[in-house]
Amino acid sequence: MTDMLPESWQDALGDELHKPYFARLTEFVEEERARGPVYPPREEVFAALDATPYDQVKVLILGQDPYHGEGQGHGLCFSVRPGVKTPPSLRNIYKEMQAELGHPIPDNGYLMPWARQGVLLLNAVLTVRSGEANSHKGQGWETFTDAVIRAVVARPDPAVFVLWGNYAKKKLPLIDTERHAVVQGAHPSPLSARKFLGSRPFTQINDAVAAQGHEPIDWRIPDLGA
Repeated sequence: MTDMLPESWQDALGDELHKPYFARLTEFVEEERARGPVYPPREEVFAALDATPYDQVKVLILGQDPYHGEGQGHGLCFSVRPGVKTPPSLRNIYKEMQAELGHPIPDNGYLMPWARQGVLLLNAVLTVRSGEANSHKGQGWETFTDAVIRAVVARPDPAVFVLWGNYAKKKLPLIDTERHAVVQGAHPSPLSARKFLGSRPFTQINDAVAAQGHEPIDWRIPDLGA
């Protein structure tokens, strides 16, 4: 995996790839792939970093774990490939987007349009065993993605960090809240949707992005005819 880190993140994260924990993590993931399906595919493990270059991050949305169904995840948190049924958490995100901003709910769950505008869709854990949520938890990915968060915090340009749910909120100590904005709320999963819906996160995020001198995010996702 050490040769797959996108170039724009090399200076910020390259040292992580040469640390002992990352060597152990790489060995673990390769052993897992030898035993059976692991998602996302090897070439998409760093897809979120590839889609949103280091110097272009305006917003960081933190997820927990990749989708563990075949063909679902492609390396961006909450996002699924075109043609794949929109998962429950993302359906709730879309419901809030529609209620808050008036945007129509799209026919797909492909969030690449957000990523290309500077929304880093980062999972805390970047791989998962097929059919087993959290199966790669505690193997080293959290150390790496904490380094991603710290790298964004260290930039001179401020960003907006979106922490939905208790797991994401645990990352708050990594963020310099005097320089960066933080939007916190309930997780959009069906278990906590009652608290998530009506929380108006998109307005909060764009207000903060604009206050930081950046172009606000266009949250609309185009239909793909899927």
